Amino acid sequence: MLASDLIQALKYKRLSQSEFTDFKVTTVTQDTRQVVPGAVFIAIVGANVDGHQFIPQAIAKGAQMIIAQEPVETTVPVVYVKDTHRAMAFLADKFYGSPSQSMKMIGVTGTNGKTTVTHLIEEVFHDLGEGTGLIGTLYRKVNDQVYPTTNTTPDVLTNQKTLAEMRDANVKTVSMEVSSIALVQGRVWGINYDICVFTNFTEDHLAYHKTMSQYKLAKSLLFAQMGNTFSGKTAVMNIDDPVGREFIDYTTSNILTYGIKHQADIYADHIKITIHGTEFDLHVFDEVKHVKTHLIGEFNVYNSLAAVGAAYAAGASVAEIVDSLSRVKGVKGRFQLVPSNTGVSVIVDYAHTPDGLLNVLETLNDFAEQDTYCIVGCGGDRDAQKRPQMAKIAVDNSTHAILTEDNPRTEDPHKIMDDMLAGIDSDQATVIFNRREAIQYAVNRAKPGDAIIIAGKGHEDYQIIGKTKHHFDDYEEAEKALKNRHSH
Repeated sequence: MLASDLIQALKYKRLSQSEFTDFKVTTVTQDTRQVVPGAVFIAIVGANVDGHQFIPQAIAKGAQMIIAQEPVETTVPVVYVKDTHRAMAFLADKFYGSPSQSMKMIGVTGTNGKTTVTHLIEEVFHDLGEGTGLIGTLYRKVNDQVYPTTNTTPDVLTNQKTLAEMRDANVKTVSMEVSSIALVQGRVWGINYDICVFTNFTEDHLAYHKTMSQYKLAKSLLFAQMGNTFSGKTAVMNIDDPVGREFIDYTTSNILTYGIKHQADIYADHIKITIHGTEFDLHVFDEVKHVKTHLIGEFNVYNSLAAVGAAYAAGASVAEIVDSLSRVKGVKGRFQLVPSNTGVSVIVDYAHTPDGLLNVLETLNDFAEQDTYCIVGCGGDRDAQKRPQMAKIAVDNSTHAILTEDNPRTEDPHKIMDDMLAGIDSDQATVIFNRREAIQYAVNRAKPGDAIIIAGKGHEDYQIIGKTKHHFDDYEEAEKALKNRHSH
């Protein structure tokens, strides 16, 4: 693409040179490490770093055009805009050829369940033989090729580049987690969603959003940004959640509702939950099908219903969806059972919000024959308000609460623990700072028939202490502890 064509994406701009020698653009980037000869470099003003200071470095590496919002002196043409962050979204979409326009785009937002729902949707269309794409917390996936990711929802350039790769790999349906922070930061600007799903709304990310009303507003953006024309788009809403009912008013799209408690278009009844899976009758308008899934818990019934709604809106039949749901084994770190023949059920889950923890503990209590153990911590440099709530939920909903570390980051672990203990009497829980020792303690103490939930990290395979990542995997640690217990 020629530079003159690329900058046509920016309607309101000023060029430092009225004429410039056109060139073929090799890449568009905000990162000097990715600059190659022929690049267009965008100077982004971030929270900690101002990209304008890296312009000389970008030019030295071969950048032939700069996008800036502040006056700069350079030897190459500069396109001045009011907001480089907003301009980046327009340029990314233009450079990669508006890839989201040529695939079925499904966006999933909500506090809990995004990862499971996007995986279930991806599974349905994969089973139907379609090319599928997935973007989320665990990874980015193009058909069967997996790529690492650092954020639940990547930055706008990474998103458009990934979607272009998907389009070129004949992907037809993309399921994508859309976080509240990404919505506020404009990371999904330019993505044309056909179907948007709302899972639920509970406390999270208050260190970023500050208030629940700001957090809710962030989530609502996904539905408000679906557009104002009657274009056949669909919003899939959990109407058992009051925020889901409220969000219906924020979109002009078709509405498909799901739930268990309220009369919904898609609902489940006759629900049976065991340690081996869940069964229920699925109602989609007048059609009824019996579902047997390996996923465990009422919250996974909701996740399944959300996926049913999205897949149904995207054209899959109820029979096809149910067939796929029956085959799904589960998602890494999402109520994941650690196999053993000790008689002790150990489950690893990503629950890191008060509501998420309560959901998994209620499910654990549904099938535990004897005592229940809850191992939980709270992350450092994150929302401190939820810490006493997390401890209280663990104490109130398990026989033995064990409080431990969970990514303390740069915060003092003792301060985090004090915040958690403020929600309970100190003798109501066992405090073991070392997470490995906490897991070993629970596994060694548990009796056959007992159940243990290791909450908070799920799929994560690291502990962040200070600013350093150390390898640590709850599932691996539980496997080792169970093996050692069995060998004693």
